[in-house]
Amino acid sequence: MVHHFDLAHASTRDLNHALHAFNGTDNDTAWQIKNANGLHNLAVGLDAPLTVDIEGHVGYYCAGMNKFARVTVHGNAGPGVAENMMSGVVRITGSASQYAGATAHGGLLIIEGHASSRCGISMKGVNIVVHGSVGHMSAFMAQSGRLVVCGDAGDALGDSLYEARLYVRGNVAGLGADCVEKVMKDKHKYEVDGLLREAGVSGADAAEFRRFGSARKLYNFNVDNADAY
Repeated sequence: MVHHFDLAHASTRDLNHALHAFNGTDNDTAWQIKNANGLHNLAVGLDAPLTVDIEGHVGYYCAGMNKFARVTVHGNAGPGVAENMMSGVVRITGSASQYAGATAHGGLLIIEGHASSRCGISMKGVNIVVHGSVGHMSAFMAQSGRLVVCGDAGDALGDSLYEARLYVRGNVAGLGADCVEKVMKDKHKYEVDGLLREAGVSGADAAEFRRFGSARKLYNFNVDNADAY
């Protein structure tokens, strides 16, 4: 059984209340949401293994704070999709606006189109796979997790990066402070290959990707650069 919910006749609050009311004992975990029409805060704070399909474009913070659920947006997503996600899977079949996956701690975010600026900002363990390209300052202050970009990356990629691993198949407009290109070893190719399969990316070879990471020069104060602070 699939639960159907039509946002043309109910509010965002009604939807989220219905989703949050799932108590873990109902085997009918599939939900189909119609007429999203760019509404904000849809399917936020889910804390159960639901499968939620949202028809149409969504506004900001869709699937924010997600835990356990599998949320698919059949369209584009506004700013902050999957913000602070803890686990589960969020898939956008279109493109995503800025700071997709911001501060996310876990789970998998898949963007089948392109992502705008600051994709993965301050990510803390999430895996993000973008079928297309990402905008400037993506993975800014990213602490852990993996960002896989099948297209190009904008300027200042990985600025002030910590220990997140970045993989880009296409061109990189420029690297941010303390972000450097690193050797792509077999274990990294294996990692990328697994994420590509999980995200449903076809026609991409892990060997085509380049790896970027932190040079680890911003971790500690350096007295020789005191005038720059």
